[in-house]
Amino acid sequence: MRILFIGFWGISDPLTTSTTMPNLQILQGISTVETIVLATVERDEKEDIQFTPSFTNHKIVFRPLISRTKQPLLLNKIDDFVRLPRELAALVRQYDVDTIIGRGAMAGALAYQTSKRTGVRFFVESFEPHADYMLDSGVWKAYDPRYLFQRRWEEKEKKLAKGLMPVAENYRRKLIEEGVPADRIMTVSCFVDLQKFAFDAERRQQMRRQLDFPNEAIVGIYVGKFGDIYYDAEAFDIFRAAADHFPDRFRLIILTPNPIEQVKAKLQAVGLNETNTFVTKAPHREVPAYLAAADFAFAPIKPAECRQYCSPVKVGEYWASGLPVLLTEGVGDDSAIIKEEGGGAVFNLERPTSVGDALQLIEQQIALPDYRTRVRQLAEQHRSIEQAKQAYTRFFGT
Repeated sequence: MRILFIGFWGISDPLTTSTTMPNLQILQGISTVETIVLATVERDEKEDIQFTPSFTNHKIVFRPLISRTKQPLLLNKIDDFVRLPRELAALVRQYDVDTIIGRGAMAGALAYQTSKRTGVRFFVESFEPHADYMLDSGVWKAYDPRYLFQRRWEEKEKKLAKGLMPVAENYRRKLIEEGVPADRIMTVSCFVDLQKFAFDAERRQQMRRQLDFPNEAIVGIYVGKFGDIYYDAEAFDIFRAAADHFPDRFRLIILTPNPIEQVKAKLQAVGLNETNTFVTKAPHREVPAYLAAADFAFAPIKPAECRQYCSPVKVGEYWASGLPVLLTEGVGDDSAIIKEEGGGAVFNLERPTSVGDALQLIEQQIALPDYRTRVRQLAEQHRSIEQAKQAYTRFFGT
């Protein structure tokens, strides 16, 4: 089997590191797989883009696709979805590819178009209703060509893909209701590296000393950006609520790609300063150490009907480190898991007392001496790499 694997994020993007690389490692271990041509969409327009996986590579050939970002946004997107399928089709012919995999619905759109040009079968993993995500988040409008085309391509993916791997069981059921045959669907939640994110007590002490956080501090952490599908101003109000709930003891870590000074200004606007907060942009390899220093985590995701079909990577990483998660109600399968099995608390900003009630539950959970072990079991059960291995074995062999 010769696979063309399409990623819509650049090779150095944290999402590629945390989600694509483990999948490539699984595929590489399948005996029937001869070659994997990895094509990622690069937006920095660099001439020298390197592929340096953390695992031993013996089957993967890296072929970056350059997105021409030095033009208006709409023209850039049109160019991506007109030119890149031609380049991908050329790779199919060059490497005699017989299987195409798109990572996510946007890459799935490229996979569909490449399949249409070449006749090669395609699959979409990490399949979500991306067009609806962007519409409900206010990033795209209903008349936006990006929304209209992505929505159309997702319908083509549902109809023509040989296999779909949605990230939430909620979405698998929805796809079946829409008429997609059940034997073409297998849920694969966004899994995490359980070993990499395992809690380390020594690393916790080292990081707290580095941050100058006292041992008795209650530390919350947020990893990710603000805006788009995530709360922005509301997230800082939630941080303030946590500070009020744990007076004098609360400390906050934020790891974000957003401009650091802007984030600090928003923290100051809600009364949080540099004595009780730490903000930085950290490479993915450093995230586990920061998680070890924390006691619980934030996942302030904007609510929307389509959000029940997602699987936030950050929630799995939080759980793997043993952190209870303060999560928006109605997110993926995770909100229901938290309600039924613990591992955090859910909130709904339409209910004024819900954040305070959720923080009270968090406080009760972190008071338990073995809470990190209990929470980690959720990652082991719901975010294990075994889901992906089972799906790949089913679709691609052993």
